[in-house]
Amino acid sequence: MAAGGRAPEPRVLVCLGALLAGWVAVGLEAVVIGEVHENVTLHCGNISGPRGLVTWYRNDSEPVFLLSSNASLPSAEPRFSLVNASSLHIEALSLQDEGNYTCREILNVTRWFQEWLQVANPPPSAPQCRAQMASGLFMLQLTCRWAGGYPDPNFLWIEEPGGVIVGKSKLGVEMLNKSQLSDGKKFKCAASHVVGPEAGASCVVQIRSPSVLSEPMKTCFVGGNVTLTCQVSGAYPPAKILWLRNLTQPEVVIQPSSRHLITQDGQNSTLTIHNCSQDLDEGYYVCRADNPVGVREVDIWLSVKEPLNIGGIVGTIVSLLLLGLVIISGLMLYHSPVLCWKVGNTFRGQNMDDVMVLVDSEEEEEEEEEDAAVEEEEGAQEREEFPKEIPKQNHIHRVTALVNGNIEQMGNGFQDLQDDSSEEQSDIVQQEDRPV
Repeated sequence: MAAGGRAPEPRVLVCLGALLAGWVAVGLEAVVIGEVHENVTLHCGNISGPRGLVTWYRNDSEPVFLLSSNASLPSAEPRFSLVNASSLHIEALSLQDEGNYTCREILNVTRWFQEWLQVANPPPSAPQCRAQMASGLFMLQLTCRWAGGYPDPNFLWIEEPGGVIVGKSKLGVEMLNKSQLSDGKKFKCAASHVVGPEAGASCVVQIRSPSVLSEPMKTCFVGGNVTLTCQVSGAYPPAKILWLRNLTQPEVVIQPSSRHLITQDGQNSTLTIHNCSQDLDEGYYVCRADNPVGVREVDIWLSVKEPLNIGGIVGTIVSLLLLGLVIISGLMLYHSPVLCWKVGNTFRGQNMDDVMVLVDSEEEEEEEEEDAAVEEEEGAQEREEFPKEIPKQNHIHRVTALVNGNIEQMGNGFQDLQDDSSEEQSDIVQQEDRPV
């Protein structure tokens, strides 16, 4: 370094860089760990006693002057200062301060000391761990992450209960085979970092085998569609869900196609079958839930039936209704023909006043009959000269029988009417033959 206190010439710095590179190659540097936003002190060799002229450099692509014990040379930044006229003190560390530092001391001889500054920051949150099925392998993969820290923390996986160490690494990933697994077993991830906390941090995962639930029976009509459902719960890591055909060949996995639509929402899966066929689709179906901890299955019986003939059913119902009406009408006619006759007249809109008139006229005719008998006695001689009048009494009774609904009496009335007509004609003939 020039006596006048000037900064080293570029050629000197280049040579110094070559020397420092050789020094680094032999691996004699010490490692100092500092924490972000904190302060750190780098020592210029482990030497006691009087110190010579000390100068600090930062080794990047080329040496960069930072600070010197020569008071005439100002420091590169106010954050840099000397402690005990030899050690470099850095305040408010940042990640950019990490790197290789060199101290040069001139005292009788020139000596060089190197230190590697590592700037660290602990993760701001707790570690996170999870379990999952290994891709392409039927194994369990344990993963532990403690984000936000620098440098990377160390991870230790421990089996609980028992405390057996499963693995240790900086990646936090361990692979376990099925022989190491059982339902309900726990695995603990213990994470540690260079800047603490001293007790470290941890997280725990617990593995579980799946449970499966579905409807035991489903029905589909020929040519229609049907959907089978499968609900999986309690599985950790999440289970892989498969649909299989028939119990005799459980290894035959149903693949999605134009007739088979498979959908999955979380741990719920559905199988939709289009255009159902008895020959192709009827039978047992299997929903299988599979994870490294265990396998569970549920069977579903699918029945395929012919579709219902709606037209035939409607026709049958109408026929039964008509038959019922006929039977009821027959029973009513048998037990109360008058009611049927009146109901029939009601539907035909006939005025019942006419019937009342006929019934009332019966009493009037009876009175006229009595008067006619008196007149007959008084004028017997006159009746001998003229043909006998045809009495109307039987006609009135027959009409009354018709109104009252007495079918049998009405039939007899018609027969009596015919007999009366024959008798009247016979009486007329006899009167005509009788001598005057």
